[in-house]
Amino acid sequence: MKTIKELLEYKGQETVHTIEPDDTVFVAVTRMVEMNIGALLVTEDAGIKGIISERDYLRFITVKGRTARDTPVKEVMTRKVIYVTPDTELNEVMTIMTAERIRHMPVLREGELLGIVSIGDVVKQISQDQEVQIRTLEEYINDPYPGPIVKDPAN
Repeated sequence: MKTIKELLEYKGQETVHTIEPDDTVFVAVTRMVEMNIGALLVTEDAGIKGIISERDYLRFITVKGRTARDTPVKEVMTRKVIYVTPDTELNEVMTIMTAERIRHMPVLREGELLGIVSIGDVVKQISQDQEVQIRTLEEYINDPYPGPIVKDPAN
């Protein structure tokens, strides 16, 4: 099973988009729309303070009647940031995301931010891995010569 490290290598080096706690939710939502992403890490002094997602916007701005232009990110961000390490296997990441009902997870190694993965990234990679495995098994099953041809030594 592939690990988060392998997934990040496959995805390539991407910029992890961040926002400051005192920025407004409007700035955060605008940035998410421009970048076509669903969450931003909230950082301050190179440390992760939280994460803000589309869901946070819907729950704490739209439903509560607040205005995005007047509400700072720190008032609506999720403070409990669940993260994984590069060695975490993809199935474990999917299990955590499902159990915690989250769609984005930062990847940290000894406090250093290496990237962020979404549930879409994880599902796509697991699906591709399964397709390769299925193709390999089909080729093995359909191969008319599954092993080396051995000549009779008596001839």
